[in-house]
Amino acid sequence: MIVDIQYEDDSLRNEENEAVIRRVCDEVGRVYGPEEPWEMSVLLCDNKRIHELNREYRHIDRPTDVLSFALNEGDEVNGEAESQLLGDLVISLERTAEQAKEYGHPFERELAYLTVHGCLHILGYDHMTEEDKKEMRTEEEFILGNLGYVREDAPYNE
Repeated sequence: MIVDIQYEDDSLRNEENEAVIRRVCDEVGRVYGPEEPWEMSVLLCDNKRIHELNREYRHIDRPTDVLSFALNEGDEVNGEAESQLLGDLVISLERTAEQAKEYGHPFERELAYLTVHGCLHILGYDHMTEEDKKEMRTEEEFILGNLGYVREDAPYNE
């Protein structure tokens, strides 16, 4: 999977965070991927920026942890499929740190969770009903378990 990681502010730049995001996206691509390459962009920002985006696009006036914007592209050029642009993720690193502390697990685990959660939304998963929520949680834990990001209070079971 091709992952374009951008920063709202260069002071947020961190190679370890990028590695976590790329690793999760690669695993999502391996598990769910089509034959043509996938492409996704990820914007890493703070609570202020994600609050603005959440208000603008979802009409919810508060910060959130991750926003997903699915796109339906992937046109053929000269008879060959280009990489399929799946969509955009926006992740608040500030909220990621807050939630990691709140849930008592490492920042990297929370970042991995938010990345897979956002990817699954882009792929069409949702959590509007209890049944959908259970299915999405199972898929999230499957991907996270494959990568070793297992919650100690709820170990992954294959």
